[in-house]
Amino acid sequence: QVQLVESGGGMVQAGGSLRLSCAASRSIFGIKPVGWYRQARGKQRELVAAIINGDQIMYANSVKGRCTIFSSENTVYLQMNSLKSEDTAVYYCQLGPWWGQGTQVTVSS
Repeated sequence: QVQLVESGGGMVQAGGSLRLSCAASRSIFGIKPVGWYRQARGKQRELVAAIINGDQIMYANSVKGRCTIFSSENTVYLQMNSLKSEDTAVYYCQLGPWWGQGTQVTVSS
C-alpha cells in the first residue's frame, strides 16, 4: 500500500506557473505507470502527463510544451507553465494502482 499526498495547487493568473507535487509514503522506484490526470467540472478525467517506462513520457496535446513531468525517489512533480484558464481543474497523481486525493488548480484570465 502506498499513500500519496498532493500539494502545490492554487489560484494563479493566466500565463503563470505552478509546480504540483505528489509525495509517496515509500520509494516509487519500479512503480509504473506514473502520471498526472485532471478533471474539470462537468468533464471526464483526462491524462495530462505520464511516465510509462523509464524515459518514455507522454503528454496530452493540450499541455505539450507547457508541462513537464519528472520524479525523484519518492515524489512525482508536474511543472506547469504558461497556464491558461482551460487548465483549471482538480489534478490527481497516479502511481501504479494508487491515486492521490487531488489538488485544485484555478487559472484566472
